[in-house]
Amino acid sequence: MSSEWATLSKELAQTTAKSGAHVVAVHTESRGSSSGVIWRPGIIVTAEHALQRDEDIQVALPEGKVAGAKLAGRDSSTDIAVLKCEEASRAVPSFSDSATLHPGDLTLVVGRTRASGPVAALAFVSMVANERRLWGGLSLSPYVRLDVALQRTGVGGAVVDAEGSVAGIATPKFAPTGALALPVATVNRVVQALLAEGRIPRGYLGVGLQPVRLPENLRETLQRREKTAAIVLEVEPGGPAHNAGVVIGDILVSLNTKPVARLEDVQAHLHGENIGKSVTARFLRGGEPRDVSIAIAERPNGSV
Repeated sequence: MSSEWATLSKELAQTTAKSGAHVVAVHTESRGSSSGVIWRPGIIVTAEHALQRDEDIQVALPEGKVAGAKLAGRDSSTDIAVLKCEEASRAVPSFSDSATLHPGDLTLVVGRTRASGPVAALAFVSMVANERRLWGGLSLSPYVRLDVALQRTGVGGAVVDAEGSVAGIATPKFAPTGALALPVATVNRVVQALLAEGRIPRGYLGVGLQPVRLPENLRETLQRREKTAAIVLEVEPGGPAHNAGVVIGDILVSLNTKPVARLEDVQAHLHGENIGKSVTARFLRGGEPRDVSIAIAERPNGSV
């Protein structure tokens, strides 16, 4: 047994060193750092919530040099920030499909500090789902949860699978008792958008909503299994919902025939690709259903 442990230990150390050659330390505060991954030559991906400022960003490169980095864009909804740094040339050589991970698989979260070099945390895959929607409408496919308590130096680090390939970016933001592996496909999509636009366009309806429980008689009339819907508490003047005739007190029960039981069900329709398109919203007003068409607009200043 001791020889097996020694072999495993040696392989983990070798994988950490190999993966650490493509990981940087990100410094945006006076003390401490998070990590980032050289996703492609000159491009670093890190955890957005750990980025404490937009300017005067420094990164400790694998070869030991400290270089300046410029923020290309940040997206809090996916917890991804993209940095540009010409000196960061040692990009990840291979990525893997996060969908190949299974509960019980071993992964490594590899980060870096300026003083100590590579750092590692052994993480079991505790849960894998084909897709899961998070607060704010973010849909991760696949959804991979890791059983690991990350130190700050590991936040934004590379999630490395048993083959030594990068399977995602580690963030504890959406998993308070562990961490998530933001999948490669999601990171690629956000990186492309941030490099092109500097931001991720989001749609909005121009309403303030709150979940509300539906009376039993209304559920029976609507032939609805869901016990909750969303009541309109605020309508932005001149916004999409206002222009469609929505008023305070209306109860939103569906969008494009899909039930609305939680606020996440609304956010799911507000991806950037839907901006300019119309959705059919069914509301209850005075207990009577009515359908209206709302044109999704681009969200200003974080409106709903």
